[in-house]
Amino acid sequence: MDHELSVHKVPETEAGGTTRITDLAVAKVAAAAARAIPGVHSLGLGTSRALGALRGAVGSSQDPAHGVSVQVGTRQVAIDMVLTAAYGVRLHDLAASVREAVFQSVQEFTDFEVIEVNIEIGDVHIPVSPAGPGKSRDATVEGSA
Repeated sequence: MDHELSVHKVPETEAGGTTRITDLAVAKVAAAAARAIPGVHSLGLGTSRALGALRGAVGSSQDPAHGVSVQVGTRQVAIDMVLTAAYGVRLHDLAASVREAVFQSVQEFTDFEVIEVNIEIGDVHIPVSPAGPGKSRDATVEGSA
């Protein structure tokens, strides 16, 4: 005996609901894009990075969006970031590369219109030659805007 299996097409529905992308999510996307650019030593300033390292040593997690703040609207976002540049990199070129990468990544991953990316280069990481046998040091120069 033949059995026929009926397959009913389930009608496509328009599922209702809202999606909210938080400031933190946008900031993390922006931070990841900035860190991927050669010449970006880190995000944030030296003193706040040191405090973050101390928090990490005692078990607190370090904020992956450190140095980035965002203002998210309904369909637009503005991004401010503070970064530490590696010594020897042209700072205006670095800022332009970071700005472009952040614009592209945030728009691609969030579909927000990025209206501005403000970049402050607040620190330059300068490697220092070893202070003695077996010792190495790093220096950073903090600037104020």
